[in-house]
Amino acid sequence: MIVAANKVVKMHYSVMDNNDNTIDNSFDGEPLVFIVGTGFLIPGLEDALQGKEAGDTFSVSVEPENGYGERHDDLMQAVPKSLFDDMEIEVGMQFRATTDAGEQSVMIIDIQDEEVVVDGNHPLSGITLNFDVEILEVRDATAEELAHGHVHGEGGCGHDH
Repeated sequence: MIVAANKVVKMHYSVMDNNDNTIDNSFDGEPLVFIVGTGFLIPGLEDALQGKEAGDTFSVSVEPENGYGERHDDLMQAVPKSLFDDMEIEVGMQFRATTDAGEQSVMIIDIQDEEVVVDGNHPLSGITLNFDVEILEVRDATAEELAHGHVHGEGGCGHDH
């Protein structure tokens, strides 16, 4: 069966940056299982899967515009450290913040005497991602999976909708 919209794909992958630093790898664990066309994957990887089938292996480089986007300096800002008075904070912590554009995830990237620098960019924005993929299985999504927008294991999805 060929990978296309509304198909369930089970695959292993590894992803590295251009300096050969491993970002993520499923080969030593559980494979990734998802419905094609639901926005679960970044566009560049989902596009590269189209037309492939179980047993295929391939490599693809995904530029930032087809991955997590370019970095935007205006999404970094210093906020008063007093906003975190009741918390023990450290670099790398992530929070949901209310901004003029609504709720947004931010990460602490620096802690200074009176300020904390937060970054609203996705941690992988601005990075070319190099994937190695092995497709293990391709099948039709069930009507229930399509209605729920995610893959179900044996016996259903285990929660109410």
